[in-house]
Amino acid sequence: MHSTPEEKISIELEVNGQPVQAEVEPRMLLSDFLRHRLELTGTHVGCEHGVCGACTVLLNGDPVRSCLLFAVQADGQKITTVEGLAPPDGRLHPLQEAFREAHALQCGYCTPGFLLSLIPFLEENPDPSEADIRQALSGNLCRCTGYLNIIKAVRLAAQRMRAGR
Repeated sequence: MHSTPEEKISIELEVNGQPVQAEVEPRMLLSDFLRHRLELTGTHVGCEHGVCGACTVLLNGDPVRSCLLFAVQADGQKITTVEGLAPPDGRLHPLQEAFREAHALQCGYCTPGFLLSLIPFLEENPDPSEADIRQALSGNLCRCTGYLNIIKAVRLAAQRMRAGR
């Protein structure tokens, strides 16, 4: 079936634990849908080629580049954005808290992508080595921090997450 630019496709998905129904153009990017239609502006768009990682969200728990997916591809899926990381009581996720305490952000533009890339990493690797952390960080770009404090934050978060188990 071919569609014209005016045609819309109905999608249903879960975003940050909430059901969402929408009509979208077939070529609308997931990043644009999240930012412009749902006003979840924590999903940042940097390179628009999937290289920088700023647009990373979780799709069914796995990190994906939302600038490389169409919103229609998320139909029936579960999406988590940075706005969905903190528990309902308003506390920060342990990784967010560690980023703050370890001064792992400066301008903050890349931070949501780092957080959403690192959450599944820490769940799968609760006691990562520095080499493991560096490998996990390699898919996200930051122009401000130099990465050392990000590594410190990941170590701190891993330690706290292990202690909380």
